[in-house]
Amino acid sequence: MQITNQAGDQHEVPTEGGKGNQYLFPFILVTCLFFLWGMAHNLDSILIPHLKKACELNNSQSTLIDTSVFFAYFIMAIPAGMLIKRFGYKYSIITGLLVFAAGAFLFVPAANSKTYELFLFALFIIGCGLTILETSANPYAAILGAAELSSKRLNLAASFNGLAAMLAPIVGSLFILSGTNHTKEQMAAMPEAEKTAYLMGEAAAVKMPYIILGCVLVLIAIIFYFVNLPSMKATHAEAEIKPGFFSVLKFRHLSWGVVAQFFYVGAQVCITSFFIRIAQQGAGLDEKTAGYYLGIYGFLFMAGRFIGTFFLKFVKDYVLLSIYCVMSTLLCLVAIYGSGIVVIYALGGIGFFMSIMFPTIFSLGIKGLKSNTETGSSWLVMSIVGGAIIPYGMGTLIDMNHDDIQSGYIIPLVCFLIILSFGVVGHKVKTVSE
Repeated sequence: MQITNQAGDQHEVPTEGGKGNQYLFPFILVTCLFFLWGMAHNLDSILIPHLKKACELNNSQSTLIDTSVFFAYFIMAIPAGMLIKRFGYKYSIITGLLVFAAGAFLFVPAANSKTYELFLFALFIIGCGLTILETSANPYAAILGAAELSSKRLNLAASFNGLAAMLAPIVGSLFILSGTNHTKEQMAAMPEAEKTAYLMGEAAAVKMPYIILGCVLVLIAIIFYFVNLPSMKATHAEAEIKPGFFSVLKFRHLSWGVVAQFFYVGAQVCITSFFIRIAQQGAGLDEKTAGYYLGIYGFLFMAGRFIGTFFLKFVKDYVLLSIYCVMSTLLCLVAIYGSGIVVIYALGGIGFFMSIMFPTIFSLGIKGLKSNTETGSSWLVMSIVGGAIIPYGMGTLIDMNHDDIQSGYIIPLVCFLIILSFGVVGHKVKTVSE
């Protein structure tokens, strides 16, 4: 494979070996993107309980925040792949950053009008920007270096997504969550003018953080514009199956990977989206304290990424994935049947053990695809739509069980069992005919 810079100069990527030190700076730049979309996704975990309160929603309605963001992945994955093929990685990244910024700025009119539908539209636009960024950055990070180190490299880049998972809840707790909660009875007894002022104040709290985020994104897009970032041009041999959007699914390990990624993203979003609610209900914590515990959860997620990357030097990626799935399944049982602070400890453990799952599934899914890598990447990004569908099912289950948050954690438990099947069997590189 060759790397071609914007001036047309070409450099060989050491796909079978070599240090690849000349690609360190591009790798660092792309790693920054992992942090940015990590901030966006983990702020959603703050938005769900916050907008549930500000817009007076039930559990299933509040999960439409996740639906809006992750449905964009399903809609935009193919256009994002086409954008990359037409304009290259550099300009696709810039486009993704600017679309992301536009969605962030839309939080201002949404908050001013306290219109939940406008919040959802803003989140959908953010999701479109994130889709372009992830479709660009994941395969770039995986391929930019020795092929045998792709899982390690992608896990290292994704570790900074874990850093965002730690920082975003802390930022959100400080600047978005008010810590003031009223029961339904208290809200009903409140004078209408006081109630309106309270709810408008809660909605307005999101404006400044998202204005700052939008400005940062525009600044980073400008930096990318002026940096001579290489864009990959594949010159490798054709894969056994000719490129085609549906024909690429004849690679059985990719098909399994798409299913596994669908359920992984669904599980992750379920766990983080209801973290604050289960901390309040199961452990008796107040809103702000629960938000800080979510930050600790993010720290464990980040630590899991770094430690997992280290373990990948000695353990096969599919073996480590399988072990982590087993541990996550057992901890889900503790979250369902435990009580008090033990529930929070169990969720923290799940964060640690599911940390390597996304990048490992991704790298295993595109392994051996060669000229079909871009199409396979689009399928894996589309599978992120699991984050739009599965949490809504969890919210509906919780509403059916009279707001019993713990009962809903049976959903991620089932997801981890499905991912385990990919780690044990489905990861093996072969076509349907084999």
